[in-house]
Amino acid sequence: MAEFVQRLLMYTEPLSLNAQSALGPVRAPRRSQFSLLVRHFLERFFNHETASPDGDAKTRMVQIACACGIPGFFFAMYLWPLYHPFFGWPPKPPSYWTQVGHHFFFIVYSFVTIGIATVFEWDMFFPDLLDIFVLTTLPIPNRRLFMARVAAILIFVFGFLFDANLLGLLIFPVVADPPHIARFFAAHLVAVSASGFFAATFILALQGVLLSALGERIFRKISLLLQGLLIAALLMVFLLYPLISALVSAAFESGSALIYFFPPFWFLAIDQRIMEGASALPIYSRLAQIGCAALLTTAGLLLLTYPVAYLRRMHQLVEGSGSRSTRNRLAWPLVKLMHASILRAPNSRAVFHFISQTLLRVERYRIYLVIYGGAGLSLVIALILRIHIAHQKMHIDFSPDGLRAALGVIAFWTIAGLRTAFLSPGNRQGSWIFRAVNGNPAKSSTAINQLQAAKLWAFLWGLTLAVSFLLASRSVAPSVMLTMSATASQLLCAVILCLLLTDILFLNVKTLPFSGEARREETNIAFSIVKYAIFLPIVSLLPIGAEEWMEADARHMAIAAAGLVAAHGLMRIWQRAQIQEHCAMRALEDDEEEFPLRLGLRY
Repeated sequence: MAEFVQRLLMYTEPLSLNAQSALGPVRAPRRSQFSLLVRHFLERFFNHETASPDGDAKTRMVQIACACGIPGFFFAMYLWPLYHPFFGWPPKPPSYWTQVGHHFFFIVYSFVTIGIATVFEWDMFFPDLLDIFVLTTLPIPNRRLFMARVAAILIFVFGFLFDANLLGLLIFPVVADPPHIARFFAAHLVAVSASGFFAATFILALQGVLLSALGERIFRKISLLLQGLLIAALLMVFLLYPLISALVSAAFESGSALIYFFPPFWFLAIDQRIMEGASALPIYSRLAQIGCAALLTTAGLLLLTYPVAYLRRMHQLVEGSGSRSTRNRLAWPLVKLMHASILRAPNSRAVFHFISQTLLRVERYRIYLVIYGGAGLSLVIALILRIHIAHQKMHIDFSPDGLRAALGVIAFWTIAGLRTAFLSPGNRQGSWIFRAVNGNPAKSSTAINQLQAAKLWAFLWGLTLAVSFLLASRSVAPSVMLTMSATASQLLCAVILCLLLTDILFLNVKTLPFSGEARREETNIAFSIVKYAIFLPIVSLLPIGAEEWMEADARHMAIAAAGLVAAHGLMRIWQRAQIQEHCAMRALEDDEEEFPLRLGLRY
């Protein structure tokens, strides 16, 4: 050990190739079976098809680490001018409740980040078919296999806790410059760690309870919905942080009963109670006690239910889920009507039903639906919800402009999520039949019908969710949005948004759903975020002005409908020309490289 430390601290020049060859063969480090299993499970957290489609787990880990650690760093640096006046600005230091709101951000961020990471790895915390067919056939005791997975889960959770809070934890005490920095640091460390750990243990305990009580088959039916609701709730907490932070003082001083049911408030109270000591507000002590009790309860519940859920999952995988019919008899009349009207071509029907049968069966496509659905739902709630406190009571109102803007968010987020799932690479097992029947590439007329069926699938689901939101929002909408002209303009706006977004987002798509190949170049995550950040506000603001303009005169509705027909026709002609050009190109053989042959021009 001393020799290793000495080599670590001493700088040495790099050895020449001759000197390195004289050292002899490289001796691999000796690792126990338990450590190898832990490393294997940890790698699978980042190297499964959902987290890393290209199989580069190390690159994905670095990207995730940077994405998680940077927000806390930037927020702390943003606070520097508030605590250190520059040329007399700001004229006075932040007030007590403003400083509490700053502490609240780091607690909320830890809670949301660790919660989303836990939901994203939802299926990886329990055994799968790989464990049954590979690991259990090896000479590995079942207990060691179980303990290795538990150790990997703990390392994953604490690693995310460390990564998400490290920079903020180091910089925020320096920025705030408190009188007792050691106590400040300890309070901040305990609060953000407890907040993130509670989010992870609560989600894992919830999964363990449901698996233990319901079994794998029933749990699979509600898993997707549950994941979407959890992500929506977590993102909603983060998006509503500015609003909640502004109401912290009124909420704590009023003693509203709602603050006892909001977990981030528990850990904010722990932070303030440790930092302020005996001088803290009495409500901090009560909330801190609730937070400690809740954390111990979820941790204990997890310890009790996880082994039972683990065993039930193993037994269910060995027994198999059994075969079941996927035909929905209630939807069959609607399917027959679609066959007779908009799905008259056989190849269009094949693609339409291929999407319906595939989308919910593959883990990657399900998690895309969960992420986009949860993010869209949280944005909708953040847009329409307004919270204020009056007469020591918390009141919730709904914004009319938020209700209008939510229509664009729903349409955009639904169609964008479906496009991402359709173009996702790596699962081409089910699409070989289309290449065998139609050729590779197919005839232009066949390819056009197939892509129109995919666009129709996305358009119908986007329109269904948009219209469902319009009907559900009528119970909270103001009277001016319930008139006949307002309702007609809202429905027309929903059709316009869904149809144009489908045309725009699928304009350059030339492949069948779920049949695309992985791109050779790395995806620029930052550029993708920028595109969403630019396009989403435009789509959100468009319904606010468009609906009021169409309500004013029936002629405006006719103009909007004519504009929709013209724009849809032009984009359809453009896409047909691109598909015809694409189908005229010779398909690549399995051993051919694309770049030297066509300069990478094939999509």
